[in-house]
Amino acid sequence: MSLPRIAVGGFLHETNTFAPSPATLEDFQRGSGTPPLTEGRAIFSAVAQSNIGLCGFIEAPEAQSWTLAPTLWTTASPSAHVTEHAFECIASRLLAAIEAVMPLDGVYLDLHGAMVAEHLDDGEGELLRRVRVLVGPGVPIVVTLDLHGNVTPLMVEQADMLIAYRTYPHVDMAETGARCATAMAWLLESGIRPAKAFRQLDYLMPIAWQCTAEEPCRSLYAEVAAMESEALPSVSFLTGFPAADFVDCGPSVIVYGLDQTRADAAAAALVARIAAQESAFAGRVYTPEEGVREAMRLATGASKPVVIADTQDNPGAGGNADTMGMLKALVACGARRAALGNVFDPDAAGAAHAAGVGATIHVALGGRSAIPGDSPLEADFVVESLSDGCFIAPGPYFGGGRLDMGPSACLRVGDVRVVVVSRKAQMADQAMYRSVGIEPLEQAILVNKSSVHFRADFAPIAEAILVCAAPGPMAVDPAVLPWKHLRPGLRTSPLGQPFAPAAEPA
Repeated sequence: MSLPRIAVGGFLHETNTFAPSPATLEDFQRGSGTPPLTEGRAIFSAVAQSNIGLCGFIEAPEAQSWTLAPTLWTTASPSAHVTEHAFECIASRLLAAIEAVMPLDGVYLDLHGAMVAEHLDDGEGELLRRVRVLVGPGVPIVVTLDLHGNVTPLMVEQADMLIAYRTYPHVDMAETGARCATAMAWLLESGIRPAKAFRQLDYLMPIAWQCTAEEPCRSLYAEVAAMESEALPSVSFLTGFPAADFVDCGPSVIVYGLDQTRADAAAAALVARIAAQESAFAGRVYTPEEGVREAMRLATGASKPVVIADTQDNPGAGGNADTMGMLKALVACGARRAALGNVFDPDAAGAAHAAGVGATIHVALGGRSAIPGDSPLEADFVVESLSDGCFIAPGPYFGGGRLDMGPSACLRVGDVRVVVVSRKAQMADQAMYRSVGIEPLEQAILVNKSSVHFRADFAPIAEAILVCAAPGPMAVDPAVLPWKHLRPGLRTSPLGQPFAPAAEPA
């Protein structure tokens, strides 16, 4: 008897519809601190030994007894909408690759769950619909989703099982891929198609307070894992990505069960538990100068750095990583032994490489994204070190992945050092500082352009962690965003006002 034949691939993007820059085909071809667009058997080496869902699937014990047919895998840095050209080009190549390896016994896809294209609000739903049409109703489709997926009814309808990460920072991406392999094996061996219970919650959760190492998510995700059983083979809670202006934006619960009644009951119980924690999805947010002064106070006599999250310019949530609010605050407050990263400014990095180590260059750093309240920082900077931007990131989030940040530099203004890069990726690994000669353990203050992922590698070395709101496209409070298309009644912040569509003009 021939081995089961499983097509594997992935197409990931987290879309912030309020962000300044779209995701183009070239962005996917370059990647974002992850492998670039890869096709065929090269996928296996590209994702090997990394914290990527597809890696976990193909390296799972169950997969060793299958014939895996690689298709296409790609991702781009979170940003505004995926362009129509990029979506259609990548989707058509993925579908063609799946068709080329048919007939199939199953399809596994590594997706995000919050992709919005210029011409499609529900990128993953449409992609799964096309895959289902191609492979037919009898072929199981199993999907890995990011915890921040904005799940839609179409996604649930078209896939046999959607299985989401359970950690933020996402240290379990590969582990979730392995869980998908277990689910695929169960579907193939049992022939069962489980009942589905899908529920959308009625309030948006700010991402700064979604960390699963802290309450309320720590307890909620422990309960999610404990709910699974033979009768309930998969339970997922997705906190959602609260910066996508379409009707299905928001948190959700997906339960798969052997019978509909039990799945529905479990979903209802989980939704009630999450609803009871609504007020806990909030926390203290500082202005830039408030945060820097508090960090300076805490750093006095501290043996470890105080870490500040520059959460609203997080390139992991659609920011361009070039706003200057936090850097200006560090300079204005006279912070010493401070470092900030990453600032995305290829021109400044190029000027540093042209001038050389030890030179002083006068540049207008950052501030290119036209964010209200933000502007470049024009100053003299000392070029302290240069790098080609290629290194291994061994921390829990990147999981030993090979990063390519392009030509990079450490620029110093006063006693503040800045990691300047030519490719966007959030500051989520200490190696990003070390790649340009900054030792994070020797700093009094570290300012990271990240919301939560940085905690995986920085929380163990932090004296304290503060959250600051400098100007940027990823609002720490979703209620301030100019929403137009949400579903009526959805609260745009915990315990906030329900969304009501604007009245149509007479």
